[in-house]
Amino acid sequence: MKRISPGFLIPSSAYTVGKKQIKHYDFTDKSPEVGDLVYAKVIRMGQHVEIENKEGRIHNINDGSRIIGVMGNRYAPDYWEGLIPNHLSTEIDLVARSGVVGIVKNKKSTIKDATRLRIFGYVTDDSGKVINTRSHCLINPKEKTKKDSRSKMILVVGTSMNSGKSQAAKAACWAIATSGHIVRASKVTGTASLKDILAMEDAGANPVNDFTHFGYPSTYKLSEEELLEIFNDLDLKVGNNPKNYWVVEIADGILQRETEILLRSDDVKSRIHRLIFAAQGAMGAISGVQILEKEFGLTPDAISGVCASSPLAVEELDKFCSIPSFDNMNWDLQQLTDLLL
Repeated sequence: MKRISPGFLIPSSAYTVGKKQIKHYDFTDKSPEVGDLVYAKVIRMGQHVEIENKEGRIHNINDGSRIIGVMGNRYAPDYWEGLIPNHLSTEIDLVARSGVVGIVKNKKSTIKDATRLRIFGYVTDDSGKVINTRSHCLINPKEKTKKDSRSKMILVVGTSMNSGKSQAAKAACWAIATSGHIVRASKVTGTASLKDILAMEDAGANPVNDFTHFGYPSTYKLSEEELLEIFNDLDLKVGNNPKNYWVVEIADGILQRETEILLRSDDVKSRIHRLIFAAQGAMGAISGVQILEKEFGLTPDAISGVCASSPLAVEELDKFCSIPSFDNMNWDLQQLTDLLL
């Protein structure tokens, strides 16, 4: 083992690991696993020129910047698909600003190549064992069985990434909190990024949390059992008071594997008080509503997202859909409370 010198960055994907635990590194032939920490430096700048740290601060990175990376998979149609390699090699891609690392399998043609890192080795503890974020879970609910009476869950799903889900969830948090109710918020799936849950916190939700609190740098390719365990443990932790509201965002779109798994689960469906569907355009909203009803037996209570901020898109939407919509950029308290409470 070798000592890690001061001056490295700890990203938000390593949320569960404390700085004092990061001391040593070693290059071994161990196969990479989700959550394994690696010590690396930037050798070629690409798409990502920043790193988000554990407090949500954004650091600029340059050639030679040293960071702690977290092995993880990423599903991002607007960027790329990143996968954990089968074996540890000397180079790897930075697949998310939050410090998730893997190998880019394919990418959107308009996106730059990934920022490239040189790996010095795995981050290890004093005994030489590789440190893994999943071994440092921050959420351990005391209750193991759900009571029948629980917080009212506002579920936010969408057509895809960048459809406006997080902004819709933020608007819901603001409306509920401003109306004098206690609201808590969670992001169940996606790739590590504190930006979304911190925005919900700024809008009045407390506490806020996501899958990184369980040690997962992302949820892409997790098993159904793992996904439902994340959801149910969050529900047990923050959804236990029937007087409160719980805003939950599911990342990516309703065609994505992990989103489909959750939307087909009775554990999730039985908890929905209100369902918000976010879409980029009117056509996506209309077809998305049809898919939700046909494939999952769900009908949204409101439509929002990028399309709902455009009066022309709303006009198009209203021709074929009777579900009310709200502009998640210009919040109307009365409208939102009528839809959500």
